[in-house]
Amino acid sequence: MRDLRTKARGFALVAGLCAVAITAAVEVQPANAQDAAATRASVQPEAQGRAIYYVDFRARTAASYGHAFVWYGRADQKQIEVAGLHPATESVVPYILGHVIPVPSETGKSYGDLDDEYLTASYRVYMTEPEAKRVFAYIKHLQATSPLWNAATYNCVAFIQDIARQMGLRVPGNHLLYPEDWVKQLKQLNGGRRYMSSPAVAQTPSQAPSTRATAASAPKPAAPARAQTAAASY
Repeated sequence: MRDLRTKARGFALVAGLCAVAITAAVEVQPANAQDAAATRASVQPEAQGRAIYYVDFRARTAASYGHAFVWYGRADQKQIEVAGLHPATESVVPYILGHVIPVPSETGKSYGDLDDEYLTASYRVYMTEPEAKRVFAYIKHLQATSPLWNAATYNCVAFIQDIARQMGLRVPGNHLLYPEDWVKQLKQLNGGRRYMSSPAVAQTPSQAPSTRATAASAPKPAAPARAQTAAASY
């Protein structure tokens, strides 16, 4: 009988200890959950990123001097928007004529713009959603109001130079540089900074670019050709 009472007391002690442990675990769990939630809250802005939008200034090889254009969009999405100025159609005729007179242009992607094997230079700048709305609207505006291409007066480099200025970046200021050299100088002039400044962009999307090709533009000598390999864009 004494043994039974001893065993009963032992079982009661063990049960009591288990109950205490379970209670402690229940009491600790909310605290841990709160800590985890607080941690998530503290890293969420960094993880999701306020500056998850971007404009990527890019240069690639081409059958002539090369080609300059931009990628833009959200860094957390695979979809890429492309904007770049080049003669309409892939015929070499508009390109040749465009060294003398302005010719009709296209402002979307061209052959080779999505292929990294042709890439020669790249400089990506991240921005917040409000900044991206302004810059992306300006890019769309620029595409809609750039009907002409001319090798000397308004070429692919001049096109993306206007975008860089709109973003408040320091630019080389010479749109007759080879695309690769221009993009590399752009990165160097801005110290390789990765983020657009937080103040509002100075210009509004309704403002036209500073330089523009017109039919009356006096022809200027084109830059000498550089040996390039790859797709035909300008």
